[in-house]
Amino acid sequence: MTSKLAAVILAAGLGKRMKSDKAKVLHEINGKPMVMYVIETAKKIVGNNIVVVIGNQAEKVSEIVSKEYEVIFALQQDQLGTGHAVKCALPFLPEYSEQVLILCGDVPLLSYHTLKNLYEEHIKSNRDISVVAVETVNPKGYGRILLDNENNVSGIVEEIDATDRQRQIKIINSGIYCVKKEFLQYSLNKISSNNAQKEFYLTDIINIGYNYNKNVGAFIGQDNEELLGINSVQDLMAIEHIIRKRSGIIS
Repeated sequence: MTSKLAAVILAAGLGKRMKSDKAKVLHEINGKPMVMYVIETAKKIVGNNIVVVIGNQAEKVSEIVSKEYEVIFALQQDQLGTGHAVKCALPFLPEYSEQVLILCGDVPLLSYHTLKNLYEEHIKSNRDISVVAVETVNPKGYGRILLDNENNVSGIVEEIDATDRQRQIKIINSGIYCVKKEFLQYSLNKISSNNAQKEFYLTDIINIGYNYNKNVGAFIGQDNEELLGINSVQDLMAIEHIIRKRSGIIS
């Protein structure tokens, strides 16, 4: 499983809402930087085929991560969006890798079980792109999964760019993908920054795949909690509470 699969972990963000000088992914949960949880899980499925994209406080992040794990670092010099971040990682992926998991460094509850099931479904269905999606009663703040008239995944729209009707959609993007490397390279050259944020959105590869008749699908996550991202101090505290509860530290 691990030989042809690599992982890209996005860990370059500024994390302005954390209201701290510390790099977002270095904020600790039970004494461990949040990005370490993601690397630990990724390592179980891809071994050492891990590229961590760093940017904000790059030297500090690489120094702390390197004490624990053997990974490859890719520098995102300018914060130009998630699509640009993954593009920065492409030259560092092992040549023999054929599939790429794309993970977020601020989603520490993600489990090996979910990644394994995502990868197996992706391969079994011979998909070019699989995105992990979840259904939630409160989709605020997340990108929405768009479906065509035949319920095929046709794209993802960020909330800031969504219409009022699209904001009613309850199926959201987790930011986690499995993509054929060949198509990932092709599609990242097609994305543009023509959006409200003026950034290169990774989510655009879904619509590109759909328009080019590629096999695009959604893997529906069963545990909404494990796909929670950390964007604020409140999120950090909530996820620490979940981890402590799951570990039996608190009842």
